[in-house]
Amino acid sequence: MQKDSKQLWEDCLTVIKDIVPQAAFEAWFKPIIPLSYEEHKFTIQVPSQFFYEYLEEKYVNVLKMTLNRVFGERTILKYRVMVSGQTKVPNGHSIIYPGKESKIMPPHTSNKADATKAPGPFKVASQDIDSQLNPHYNFENFFEGESNKLVRTVSEKIALEPGKTAFNPLFIFGSSGVGKTHICHAIGVKIRELYPEKRIIYVSANLFRLQYTDAVRKNVSNDFIGYYQSIDVLILDDVHELIGLPKTQEIFFQIFNNLHQLRKQLVLTCDRAPVDLQGMEERLTSRLKWGMTAQIKRPDLELRKRILRNKINHEGLEIREDVFEFISENVTENVRDLEGILVSLIANSVITNKEIDLTLTKQVISQTVRLEKKQLTIKKIQEIVCRYFNLDEALILTKSRKREIVQPRQITMFLAKKYTESSFAHIGKVVGGKDHATVLHSCKMVKEQIEISKSFRLTMEAIERCLKQ
Repeated sequence: MQKDSKQLWEDCLTVIKDIVPQAAFEAWFKPIIPLSYEEHKFTIQVPSQFFYEYLEEKYVNVLKMTLNRVFGERTILKYRVMVSGQTKVPNGHSIIYPGKESKIMPPHTSNKADATKAPGPFKVASQDIDSQLNPHYNFENFFEGESNKLVRTVSEKIALEPGKTAFNPLFIFGSSGVGKTHICHAIGVKIRELYPEKRIIYVSANLFRLQYTDAVRKNVSNDFIGYYQSIDVLILDDVHELIGLPKTQEIFFQIFNNLHQLRKQLVLTCDRAPVDLQGMEERLTSRLKWGMTAQIKRPDLELRKRILRNKINHEGLEIREDVFEFISENVTENVRDLEGILVSLIANSVITNKEIDLTLTKQVISQTVRLEKKQLTIKKIQEIVCRYFNLDEALILTKSRKREIVQPRQITMFLAKKYTESSFAHIGKVVGGKDHATVLHSCKMVKEQIEISKSFRLTMEAIERCLKQ
């Protein structure tokens, strides 16, 4: 049965939700109304001209990728902008006029290598490749603070002399949204500026896997390996996505060894330290620790203010000081949350025609960010979980395998990993002297239960509400 435009757009939203921050998703994609899909033309309605322009400026690549995936490569995206002015049609609905078209071109129309598939035919000798670098992510707008000073310093040295420093590979780890991807692009952009002849590739680990799978299917895996071994600077984002993929790990191991021996620069990011990469081949994990391992932590208050002030100035906004202070003090987790809140505030202000005041700010933040997450400790989480289950805290630290003790212990470990910056090893040490493998297993078990059991999911939601009080 063929899907209609509404169902197809729901498929698009499912994809987009995994790509953009929650605040941006709610502000810029949920308000879109699908109108029609005919003859490879998909028409959507947006609330205003500003809304359309913001989408085209900030999220055009997200839309292109998503429509290519859901609709097909030859899809044309058409906008219709709702006019909230004086003219109305007789039935009371606002007049709608055609907006500009944004044509989603098929990848093969580009002269550069398609970044969504295994590059082929492989042009090892050619310099005409798409590095997939985003020039908007550079050192100039990567603000330095105590949380990222080491990574910033090392990255700048690498950009000046790629492959010639002791920082090879550079392994950057930290929680989501703290700036790992930004600094990776900044390294690549600077190297491209200083050494235009070098072949630079930025690729996510998931995309690397898809490319390799495609190469195997087409029986060109040797060409795939040769292509990547011809790269001068390889930037692999989210290396943890290779966990549980032994064949892809083997291929990356070969590529890694070859590039390292040739003194080519490798930069990798991950959401955890190498020691916590359970499910990764030991010899590959060993290689990842050869050079420099550095963590980007959550931004402190001073850095959050600098980032927020720059974003406000860049957007040409005027934000009241009480609003600025409230955002800075309460949106503490990462840079992405800061930007997402600001985007959501802009959207709410434009669509509802309201001033960005403290009331609107509190409303937006309460819907998208867990406030005061920074105050939580493992001990505090353990105390709240035990209180919820009416369990003596001492019991959770024992070796008991009784279900009524094991489950609260696993929940404590899961929430400790979610709400603190502690490593698996540190969490295990605090919660009864367990090893990191036990903590990893506990987190996996809780995650699976959340997905399959509604009653358990409700229990977790109730506990998390207690954490926020």
